[in-house]
Amino acid sequence: MSHNKIFQSSIDIALFDEYYKQFKENPESLNEDWRKFFEGFEFAIQSPMGSTDSLYVSQEFKVINLIDEYRKRGHLFTKTNPVRTPRKFTPNLDLENFGLTNEDLDKEFEAGNIVGLGKTSLRNIISKLETTYCSNIGVEFMYIRDPEVVKWITDYMDDVSNTPNFTKEEKAEIYDAIEKAVEFEQFIHRRFPGQKRFSLEGNEALIPGLQFLINETVDLGVHQVDIAMSHRGRLSVLANILKKPYENVFREFFATEYEEVDFLGDVKYHLGYQDTVDFGDKKVELNLLPNPSHLEAVGGVLQGFSRGNIDKKYKGDNNKLLPILIHGDAALASQGVVYELVQMSQLDGYKVGG
Repeated sequence: MSHNKIFQSSIDIALFDEYYKQFKENPESLNEDWRKFFEGFEFAIQSPMGSTDSLYVSQEFKVINLIDEYRKRGHLFTKTNPVRTPRKFTPNLDLENFGLTNEDLDKEFEAGNIVGLGKTSLRNIISKLETTYCSNIGVEFMYIRDPEVVKWITDYMDDVSNTPNFTKEEKAEIYDAIEKAVEFEQFIHRRFPGQKRFSLEGNEALIPGLQFLINETVDLGVHQVDIAMSHRGRLSVLANILKKPYENVFREFFATEYEEVDFLGDVKYHLGYQDTVDFGDKKVELNLLPNPSHLEAVGGVLQGFSRGNIDKKYKGDNNKLLPILIHGDAALASQGVVYELVQMSQLDGYKVGG
């Protein structure tokens, strides 16, 4: 199949038809962008200016198809690695693959309403799609079967162009969290050379990410956060998120408590910790669970530990406790327990609300 035909029929016509029927029966059941699209679409095809011919309708569908493919495959073309040449994926998102050309760039299309731009040029639509789906944050989500979830994601991403808009104060907080994470790892590297360590280097954004997540959930009424993770970055999470005293973290590098036992020097990466920590003007109980060497085995422990607390401490209220399970890329893909837990997560006896 030639590239210029490859996307011609991939648009979900059934979904489009369903939206159009919704529009005819109850316009308010659709979001504003789709309502505006269909209003403009109907106006155009009823116009006495000759727009009723099939070419106009065909061109609109080509642009809708382009938008759909950006949402499906845009994550493959994101700029997430500044030091590596991006991998080539085919077919790409070039105009000719959709039956469009450079001559269409300045033509206006009602399809711009779908991404919140109103009727606008193809050039503006592509710029919006590139910013939203192919910049520094890639999101793979169109495989999700629940249309309401897909709609929620696309509405949110299109509204903010998938671009964070941090205040000056928020940027300072993020910088401070990353700086602490970097300095923590550098100190360990200097002070304990040659020791086995599993650093957070290259993934320091985990610290401000966890801070933001916990802050948000505490504001929503969460009283307890349970975390499970493997070795990588564990000490930084203990020190910077759970506020385990630095002297306690560093003392474990000397392993004086374990000198009589034949350990492999990584006991400190298996230990858990619990404390009540201030987040803003609220307090939250934080637990980092101890973990075994077998990757992902702690996932089931987290699910059971959290469910037990939900049942006993919070009388079955899932909204009071947030479990966070942090995976390693390779272990997530290869360990069967991950998929077993996903299946169990929706059963009444095991689910923890997310």
